[in-house]
Amino acid sequence: MKHKNRSQLLDRQTRAFTTGTVELINDQWIFFDEETDEASMLEYYIDQEIEVLRFNSWEKGQLLEEGQINLPYGIVALENSASIRIKKNLVFSLEMLLDDLNDDAFIQFITSLNTAHFSIYDCIYCHNHLSFLQKSGRREGVNFLMFDNMDGICAVQHHFRYNEKNQDRFEFTLNTGKRFIIEKLP
Repeated sequence: MKHKNRSQLLDRQTRAFTTGTVELINDQWIFFDEETDEASMLEYYIDQEIEVLRFNSWEKGQLLEEGQINLPYGIVALENSASIRIKKNLVFSLEMLLDDLNDDAFIQFITSLNTAHFSIYDCIYCHNHLSFLQKSGRREGVNFLMFDNMDGICAVQHHFRYNEKNQDRFEFTLNTGKRFIIEKLP
């Protein structure tokens, strides 16, 4: 799987974006999160990927200074009360872990998480033991992840053994007591 395909799978995750509206107040652009009603300065998101709702479709671009967006066809200015989506960032240690997974393990992990009604963007904690190990030679251990989708909690243990053949085992435990295991054998 190419990196682009992985990115597309991540983009299709629920809760991958924070959605809201923007308003120009006292010469400053303010972003109002529609889920939490919290306000924040739009300048905090400069140079990040955002999407703006234009002509009933979301257009992807990069936020520039002074309320401008660099879209594929040119730079446009935001309008008061414009709807935008700001791409959420993954927890850094989780991002590193996902990069280390082979394509099969990556797909199995993401789809299993989605089956339990969690998004990769629901991650609130990730201890990536794999990142502390050297890239060459035998590597084995356990990574610990916690997800919160506002309706429930999911704890994931990722047992890995990487040598001549890679072995990944994901143990999911939900706050309801439901548990399931996904294992990728060599």
